[in-house]
Amino acid sequence: MGAIIAGIDVSKDRLDVALRPSGDLFVVERNADGLEALVARLKDLDLGIVALEASGGFETVVTATLAAAGLPVAVVNPAQVRFFAKGVGERAKTDPIDAQMIAHFAEVTRPRPQALPDEKAQLLADLVQRRRQIIAMIGAENQRLKRAPDSLARSIGRLLKALEKELSSVNTDIDGAVRGSPLWRAKEDLLQSVPGIGPTIARTLIAEMPELGLLDRKEIAALAGLAPFTRQSGQWRGRSFIGGGRTAVRTALFMGAMVAKQHNPTLKAFFERLVAAGKPKMVALIAVARKLLTMLNAILRDQKPWQNA
Repeated sequence: MGAIIAGIDVSKDRLDVALRPSGDLFVVERNADGLEALVARLKDLDLGIVALEASGGFETVVTATLAAAGLPVAVVNPAQVRFFAKGVGERAKTDPIDAQMIAHFAEVTRPRPQALPDEKAQLLADLVQRRRQIIAMIGAENQRLKRAPDSLARSIGRLLKALEKELSSVNTDIDGAVRGSPLWRAKEDLLQSVPGIGPTIARTLIAEMPELGLLDRKEIAALAGLAPFTRQSGQWRGRSFIGGGRTAVRTALFMGAMVAKQHNPTLKAFFERLVAAGKPKMVALIAVARKLLTMLNAILRDQKPWQNA
């Protein structure tokens, strides 16, 4: 691995870049010219890793551009970086400081470079995102319909019909994209072998987490934002909690966990055992989601469908 570590703080309009161990800082715009300049500058370095935080999608095009240029890129959990910053005594928070903390975190933890999704995987990710947007619009219009007078209800009803039609069209496109790829079809079938995982969850995981099956259980849990963080000091023990990671993936896994705790024999017994031991139901559900992710990771890693233990 190369000697230089780069940390990038991604915002809507700019990228703050910090290099370690030199401490150099520079800024580029988050547009085509800025990304081209960033690649040119980083390619001249003996890079070990370029680390970026998951930042609500702003990091996607940056990650893809760097990976396509052959640079080693890792998307790290922002919650882990925040705790690392507190651990080294950094309380201030600016874009340059965030970039420095990301670089320092990557220097210490040495995250594994992540594979770049191919063009079809990016298409699927876009379709899945569009599906979420349409569902959100349908939900918003249904809420308006509850309060709307009769004069507006007809307008809302027409829009809802149009949105439902568009949702059906996107679902068809997603189905065609997945079933048209032998690799994705095999992945989908493996994921759906697990009780609790249906087509929507499987396709969300394929699109939003291409690293599934390639990382170890701790790495994949951190990437999804399901790795627990425990606060403790001396005899005092605080509550463990989760955070950061990929929201769409975590939401899909919680949906799967809700079904799995009722219909997956292994996870149902696991959930009931935790509740019987006094764990709050939400804590037990988070544990089920994490265990479900671990199962799915192992299934894709080993290329073997789920079997009830």
